[in-house]
Amino acid sequence: MIDKIRTQKQYEQVMAMIESYIAKATDGGGFASLSKKETDELHKLSLLAEKYEDDVLQIMPLPITIENVVMQKMQDMDITQIKLAEMLKIGTAKLSQILNGKRKPDVQFLKAVHEKLNVDGNLLLEKV
Repeated sequence: MIDKIRTQKQYEQVMAMIESYIAKATDGGGFASLSKKETDELHKLSLLAEKYEDDVLQIMPLPITIENVVMQKMQDMDITQIKLAEMLKIGTAKLSQILNGKRKPDVQFLKAVHEKLNVDGNLLLEKV
């Protein structure tokens, strides 16, 4: 088994192997359907991929902020800032300022995000 991912091609091969184990587990009704050897190999491959992503690709998760949550919702819904501003019943300039960190979200914005985008109210309150 590979001990370190050194190239993009190796990374892609490792990811393909990970995906095949995940597909097998899905078809089998869960990860319990994998043998001990397969589970161990999946775990090792996942760690190798994670290390390569951190060291080489520098894939880092976005911090959970109100701005990032709203932008992810926009992407999921495939809408523009203009359309979102209409949905939230706020001005486009205000939305842009909030999303760019130039303005703090107010109660009207937070309430609209909760109601229109179905974002958990507790998350919004924690991040204010």
